[in-house]
Amino acid sequence: MNLDNLNDRQREAVENTDGPMLILAGAGSGKTKVLTTKIAYCLEKGLCSKYEILAITFTNKAAKEMKERVENILQEDVDSMWIGTFHAICSRILRVEIERIGFERNFTVYDRADQISLVKECLKDMGVDPKNVEIKNEINTISRLKNAGATEKNIDKEDFDISLSNFTIELFQKYEHKLKQYNSLDFDDLIVKTNLLFDENPDLKEKYSDRFKYVFVDEYQDTNDTQYKLIKNLVYKNDNICCVGDSDQSIYGWRGANIQNIQNFEKDFKNAKVILLEQNYRSTQPILDLANTVIKNNSLRKDKNLWTAKNEGDMPIYRRMYSDLDEADQVVQWIEQERYRQNPYEEMAILYRTNAQSRLFEEKLNRLGIPNRVVGGLKFYDRKEIKDCVSYLRIVENLNDNMALNRIINEPKRGIGKTTMDKLLQYSQNRGISMMEYIRDTDLPDFSNATAKKLQEFYYLIKSFPKDDLNVAELMEYILDKTGYRANLEKSTNRDDKTRLENIDEYISSLYQFVQDNPDKNLREYLETSSLMTDLDKTDDNTKGVSMMTIHAAKGLEFDVVFFTGLEEGTIPSRVDEDVEEERRLCYVAITRARKKLYITSVQSRRRFNEFQTKAESRFIEEMENKYKDESPNKEVSFRESFNTKVVDDYRTEASASITKKQNNVTKNNEKYRAGDKVSHKKFGTGVIVGIVEKDNGDELTINFDKKGLKKLNSSLAPLTRVE
Repeated sequence: MNLDNLNDRQREAVENTDGPMLILAGAGSGKTKVLTTKIAYCLEKGLCSKYEILAITFTNKAAKEMKERVENILQEDVDSMWIGTFHAICSRILRVEIERIGFERNFTVYDRADQISLVKECLKDMGVDPKNVEIKNEINTISRLKNAGATEKNIDKEDFDISLSNFTIELFQKYEHKLKQYNSLDFDDLIVKTNLLFDENPDLKEKYSDRFKYVFVDEYQDTNDTQYKLIKNLVYKNDNICCVGDSDQSIYGWRGANIQNIQNFEKDFKNAKVILLEQNYRSTQPILDLANTVIKNNSLRKDKNLWTAKNEGDMPIYRRMYSDLDEADQVVQWIEQERYRQNPYEEMAILYRTNAQSRLFEEKLNRLGIPNRVVGGLKFYDRKEIKDCVSYLRIVENLNDNMALNRIINEPKRGIGKTTMDKLLQYSQNRGISMMEYIRDTDLPDFSNATAKKLQEFYYLIKSFPKDDLNVAELMEYILDKTGYRANLEKSTNRDDKTRLENIDEYISSLYQFVQDNPDKNLREYLETSSLMTDLDKTDDNTKGVSMMTIHAAKGLEFDVVFFTGLEEGTIPSRVDEDVEEERRLCYVAITRARKKLYITSVQSRRRFNEFQTKAESRFIEEMENKYKDESPNKEVSFRESFNTKVVDDYRTEASASITKKQNNVTKNNEKYRAGDKVSHKKFGTGVIVGIVEKDNGDELTINFDKKGLKKLNSSLAPLTRVE
């Protein structure tokens, strides 16, 4: 194998094949190239067979790219390799072994919408109105409990470091019981149940550890504790594990990622070799200098310094403006300038910390007719008609899938209402069976003859679908025809129904593409592939234009021109995130998305509801140490001045008489405070003033404390001292 296209560090990573290895790959350093070349190298050298390699990624898109790259290097297929996401790999294991822990192999994987429906069902059983419960919060708690090791049997007996009420305990137990009854798993279960499988069956743990001679893990910095345990289970007899990651890009702590997994790699795997990939092939040196300067302020990291052989490049540009309207105007002006310089719109991206920041950019771009897309929002697979189609396929595959049944039994209308379904659910639960089993096994004595007939007709309709004789695309067309679903939309005069028809046609096209790409896969395998798709995998990549997205959504992407917006205290670093180091890593990720040009903005004031809030410049700007070209106005205009001369003009059509007046300077005991001042509080520690509201009984200071987050304090009462 020719390795001449690798640099020295990349080559070292590929050629070292014995024992544990951590490849610390900086942004744009060619980590995917190294990982896929290393896999191909192991195969070409005869160190293992294809089926003895396990490669784990975080998205199906990354898994597909990895497989294609390895095949391109070897010039042969690698279908027998295990390449997939954590959830896909676990699902594959469970499809073979799950009977060991009491489930059937044809289990259904519940998505978020299914979970919400199931929790509502549990709440009704408990006599609780779902409208009075924050269901998404309860689902998040259930997820945390599962990942902490909670089960239906032990939740009321053990301490999981999570505050639990009797209500939450009962809800968790009912939720778990129903999943088992419906032969279904949620996303967390895929990994949790695989770990349980290995814990309770040491022979299976040994079987899979023996099977995989080489284990590769991508984006190791994003692993959580449950994924870490899975990895340890899979390599407990074999230490040929290669993990690729970057502690500086660990930005998912809020969803459970544990940066200590990558920090402690050398402790967890004895005699581990660590290789740094610092040569960057994406960005210019001025952009890398800026990124290096910011991230060096983090203490929880493995030290490295990105560099590139491309010495030339434009300095990043920074501009601090009066208002968020000015910011949107300026960014759009820069976009037009870059387009004039022949940079295509699709090579430009606007990055921000939160989705709420996109509105003004969208409005400005749309007003000027500049093509654009927001990465996020309602995805194709979240649309009602697509979920209906998938639910029909699910119930055909698994008659016990109550969630799918509830969704489509009256789509199109069959005269089977909510009251009927509630009764059917209650009676089936009393017998400990699914609703379809109840229809099949009883004469439906508690229903009127007319209702019983409708339910039985639906059951036999579903049973009549020839799932074993048709491929998944043909089956879907057959279902849409026999159920009258398509005809119902075709005869509608509602314009939205025409759009739904177009979406269904597109969905069927995607099914035929699946059949073409996977001629040997059946309905169950399609549903597994569909249910395991991540949000990133479902993103529509066909829309051309300026991209707008959060920094989290931009992870793994790159653009010629990047506009990094909203660098203010309370925005980035976020007002709700106490982990300043993770916020700094977000800043680093945003900077390193840019290949050629980087523009950075902040504002002195943003409108929130009916108020104008003063915004202090982000501490990350100071940490950049002037490694940018500052195009801000010559002097910082006070908020009151900018309010009178600029902001009111911009907002004159929206402003309300109840706008709260704000100012940058307030006096307390003859001491002046400004937004941006660093202060110390006896209880909360040090922080930065990010907003000031004038009040009659003492001004309200909004302070972002380093360790306690955002607090609102009265200037006349709070024990504050200035920190120079």
